[in-house]
Amino acid sequence: MRQMTLIAFLQAQNCTNFASSWRHPQSRTDTWSADYYRHIGRVLEEGKFHLGFFDDRLSMPDMYGRNHEHTVRHGIRCVKLDAVTVLTVMGMATERLGLGATYSTSYYEPFHVARLFATLDLMTDGRAAWNVVTSLNDGEAQNMGRDEAIAHDLRYDRADEFMEVVFGHWDTWEDDAIVQDKANGLFARPEKVHRLDHRGRYFRSRGPFTVPRSPQGHPVIIQAGQSGRGKTFGAQWGEVIFVVYPNIEIARRDYADFKKDVARLGRDPGHVKVAQLINTVSAATKTEAEDKWAVINKLPLEIDALSLLSEALNFDFARKDMDEAFSDAELKEMSGLQAIRDRVVQASGKKNPTVRDFIHFSGRGRVHDPIVGGPKEVADKLEQWFAERACDGFVVSATHVPGAYEDFVRFVVPELQRRGLFRKEYAGKTLRENLGVPIPRVGAWRGTYAMGSV
Repeated sequence: MRQMTLIAFLQAQNCTNFASSWRHPQSRTDTWSADYYRHIGRVLEEGKFHLGFFDDRLSMPDMYGRNHEHTVRHGIRCVKLDAVTVLTVMGMATERLGLGATYSTSYYEPFHVARLFATLDLMTDGRAAWNVVTSLNDGEAQNMGRDEAIAHDLRYDRADEFMEVVFGHWDTWEDDAIVQDKANGLFARPEKVHRLDHRGRYFRSRGPFTVPRSPQGHPVIIQAGQSGRGKTFGAQWGEVIFVVYPNIEIARRDYADFKKDVARLGRDPGHVKVAQLINTVSAATKTEAEDKWAVINKLPLEIDALSLLSEALNFDFARKDMDEAFSDAELKEMSGLQAIRDRVVQASGKKNPTVRDFIHFSGRGRVHDPIVGGPKEVADKLEQWFAERACDGFVVSATHVPGAYEDFVRFVVPELQRRGLFRKEYAGKTLRENLGVPIPRVGAWRGTYAMGSV
């Protein structure tokens, strides 16, 4: 029987992706402590989550007004830790939970990323995942020695070659290369360890790679591109696809189209999990959940939205008055998450929306379309999306931590299990076993890459 994939959307920062979550009266105040992340890991593993993965950006949101004062004052994602280091802490506190982190193809070398995640995969007994991003705003670029972010489509062209190099290094050691024959002094068979010798348009990397394969072959690939180019990249490389569909009708259509793209590239669509972002506010009863939501809904400030819109769209919203329309040139200038801009134009019905329109229709800084209710109400909504093939599972965002995840595990997971929609035990030790995704054969990716490059 088909069952849901459940993923936790984590942040190694002072708040969740809901920027005002730190203001919640029940939010922990030690978000830079090891105990905080150990606790989250144990809660998620108790709930049999497949994976917890960390979103990340390489700068604090300081595009608004070209200054970080408002970011620090209002706690808008201003503390950001290295996610891979945090994952090692969570890995030591858990045994089955998959562990993913974001790393950019724009600011690191492929060999470095390949070694980092391959090592993490070994240290967690095959539970690692890499969330591949191309990075989109100038603040990140300026922290990493550049003036501005790479142009959108060029970022993905570069990322394709980045993946080719990473996968090539991950294929260096064949599964049976290491023998450790002490009597004859043979550690590994040289003919089963291969050098990459890659020379491409963007990268050169020789090898041989220095990390052998893990129990799951290599880390699982997470991808979240929503543009046309991003979807193509995800169909080619992704194994867990993070989506934000606006409604179930569009979700059913885009989900089916995406699975066709995966098949067209010679990959098995059943081995690529599409997970929809959700925000849940759950409790023992719907009334109690609504009381919780009333507290949460009062937390956001207008500055949260302005700051996060400026960051995401790579455009300083302080340049405009609240009810001043954006010009065609200014809309074109927005170079970050262009899907946000397009959604606001469509939802507002205005060719040239105002700043206030962007705040209202983007939902930036607020909890997007929350599912508020007791176990039945939340499970009903998730079951509908899952049963109607709008997704394969869900990326569960948190209004505050640890309470939002504790509530989901306490109230929603048992109801999903009772309905047979979610497992009661882990299937195995590795992330791939638990996702139902096979171990990749050495070199298997080369055929699909070639097809995708035609």
